[in-house]
Amino acid sequence: MPKQAAGLLLYRVRGNELEIFLVHPGGPFWAKKDTAAWSIPKGEFSNDEEPLVAAQREFTEETGATITGPFASLGTVRQPGGKMIHAFIAEADVDPDKIVSNTFKMEWPPRSGRWAEFPEVDRAAWFPLPLALEKIHRGQAEFLSRLAAARTKLSS
Repeated sequence: MPKQAAGLLLYRVRGNELEIFLVHPGGPFWAKKDTAAWSIPKGEFSNDEEPLVAAQREFTEETGATITGPFASLGTVRQPGGKMIHAFIAEADVDPDKIVSNTFKMEWPPRSGRWAEFPEVDRAAWFPLPLALEKIHRGQAEFLSRLAAARTKLSS
């Protein structure tokens, strides 16, 4: 069975513009990457955990914020490599300057014998939908299209 992850896709409306909350992965591999490097806050979960519960837990671990909903499912997408991502939307507002992420340790530089600690998420931001489509990991862009289609249906 492929690995599974779940995440929350937050949106807000400023004026008439739909904005999307994305996070940038921390650590040295992502430090100089921007386009197609951002993500919804998400993480892996086991088969005995509900995807929405995992999505809420991961959001809190990666941002320090707690989102209570209401939530709607955006379904799943299969990322390159086979991981299945479950996403849930919520309209909420989070201050990206106040995120606090959990950390991870890795040997850095590789094969140096030295271990360093890095934040799982090094920054967050709100993006207008067209820019969010450029910033988000290609394997998650479908969620933005689904969100835009759902909002269009609701407003017609």
